[in-house]
Amino acid sequence: MQHYPERKDLFANSSDIPVRRLYTEADVEGKEYLDTLGFPGEFPYTRGIYPTMYRARLWTMRQFSGYGTAEETNRRFRYLLEHGETGLSIAFDNPTLMGYDTDDPLAGGEFGFGGVGIDTLKDTEILFDGIPMGRITTSMTINGPAPIIWAMYVATAEKQGVPESQLDGTTQNDILKEYIAQNEFIYPPEPSVKLVVDTIEYAAKRMPKWHPVSISGYHIREAGSTAVQELAFTLANGLTYVDEAIERGLDIDEFAPQLSFFFNSHNDFFEEVAKFRAARRIWAREIRGRYHPKNPQSLYLRFHTQTAGVTLTAQQPETNVVRVALQALAAVLGGTQSLHTNSLDEALGLPTEKAVRIALRTQQIIAHESGVANTVDPLGGSYYVEWLTNEMEEGVYRYFDRIESIGGVVAGIRKGFFLKEIAEASYRFQRELERKDRIIVGVNEYLVDEKPEVDVFEADPEGVATQLERLRKVKSERNTPGVHRKLEALRAAAREEENLMPYIVDAVRAYATLGEVVGALREVYGSYEELAVL
Repeated sequence: MQHYPERKDLFANSSDIPVRRLYTEADVEGKEYLDTLGFPGEFPYTRGIYPTMYRARLWTMRQFSGYGTAEETNRRFRYLLEHGETGLSIAFDNPTLMGYDTDDPLAGGEFGFGGVGIDTLKDTEILFDGIPMGRITTSMTINGPAPIIWAMYVATAEKQGVPESQLDGTTQNDILKEYIAQNEFIYPPEPSVKLVVDTIEYAAKRMPKWHPVSISGYHIREAGSTAVQELAFTLANGLTYVDEAIERGLDIDEFAPQLSFFFNSHNDFFEEVAKFRAARRIWAREIRGRYHPKNPQSLYLRFHTQTAGVTLTAQQPETNVVRVALQALAAVLGGTQSLHTNSLDEALGLPTEKAVRIALRTQQIIAHESGVANTVDPLGGSYYVEWLTNEMEEGVYRYFDRIESIGGVVAGIRKGFFLKEIAEASYRFQRELERKDRIIVGVNEYLVDEKPEVDVFEADPEGVATQLERLRKVKSERNTPGVHRKLEALRAAAREEENLMPYIVDAVRAYATLGEVVGALREVYGSYEELAVL
C-alpha cells in the first residue's frame, strides 16, 4: 500500500480530540437519526430550535458597545442603529462591574475604560435618551451588580412610559462563571446565586419577554478553557440555576423558556459548529430527563455568540477581519440566535467607528451574500461534523460526572476545581504555541517587522469630571433620608431572604447609587475571596 506522508504525526483540535484523515458513514452508524439529530424545531434540537431558522428571521446583530460617559455611549448606540444594528449590547466599565461608584477611591483612574460608567438612574436615563426602549432589545453584560443595573433599566423605561412587561432583552447575570473564570464577583457564591434566582423569579412573574440570565461560556473560553470545558462548565452552571429555581418553588415551564446562553466562537471552525449543535442536544435531553416540562420551549437552548476576543492579535491587526469572519460564520452555521463580531483593532484599544462598522458589515455580508442562511443546518449530515458533535457530547458528560462527584458546581468553585482545569488547558495551549504545534499567523509564524497602521480610539479625557459632577448633583438634589429608608428596607429584606428585586427597583427609583445598593447588600452577605490555585 502506498504511503502518503503528512505534515505532522498528530492532528487535534483545541479540546485535544484527535482528528483522523477521513470520516465516513461508519463513523456515525449505529446512531438513530431521530434520536440524535431529528428535524429542526424538534427534539433533540441538534439541527436548530426553530423549523425555519434564518429563512424566517435572521439572527439579531449586536455590537458590544460602551465607553466613557452615558452621553458618549448613547452616540455610539445611535451610530450603530443607523448602520443596521438590530439590538443593543452594553459594555460597562470596571468600577460599575465591581459595584463601585465613580467617586469611590477604589474606582480611581478606571472610569470609562472598557465600558460606560453607571452610578445612578440619571446615567441610564441619558444612556437611553432618544432610544425607544419598548421597540429595541438590549443585552447588558453585567454580573455581580446585575440586579441593580437591571433595576435602573426598568426604572428608565418607566420614565419613557414603557411598562416592564413590554421590555425585551437579556441580563448576563451569570455569577457562577465569575468564580470560574472572570473574577468579577462581590458576595460569596451562595447569596450571589440566590440573587440570580431572585431575578429569574421576578422575570417569570412580571417580565415575560426578558431573559434574566445569560449562562455564559464565553468568559470561560477566554480564560483559556477548551471547547469541551466551555460547554460542560456552562451547561453545569445552567442546570445549577434550574435546580435552585425549582427549589424556590418555581415550575420548570414558568421560567425555563426565558433562560438564555452565551458562547464563544473560536478559531477551530468545525469544532465550534459541533459545540453549538451538541449544546442544544445536551440541554434538551437534560431538561426533559430531569424536570419533565410540558412546554417544548422549556427545552430550547437559545444562545448569543461573540467571536473570540482572545484570538485577536495586536500584530498585523488587519488579519483579525479574517478571523472574525470565520468565527462568525461558524456561529451562524451552528445556529446562533444573536451575534457580536469583534472589531479588528480591539487588541489595541476600544474600537473606532470605522472598525466597528466593518465588524457589523461582516455579519451583514454573511447574512445577505454568502447563501448560508438559505437552508437550515447546512453542515448537518457531514460525517466529520456529526462524529465531532458526538465526541463533544461524550466529553461534556465525562465532565458532568466529575462535577457531580465533587458535590456540584458551588462545591467545585470552593475547591478550585474549575480554575485548575482551565489553568492546565491554558498551559497546554501556550506550550503548543511555543513549540509551533499550533500556528497563530503574525504571532509565532509569518511575522513582519512593522508597526500596525491602525488608528487607536481615545475616549474624552474630561469624561470623568463630567461624571463626578453629575454624581455630586444627583446626591445633592435627591431625597437623601428617603434613600436611606429604601436601603434599610433592602437590608431587612436581605436578612429575611425575600426576593430583593422589588426593593432594589424602589431604591434606584429614589436615585440610590450603585455603590450604595451594593454596600447595603455587602453588609448582609459579606465579600468573597477565591481560593488560590497553583
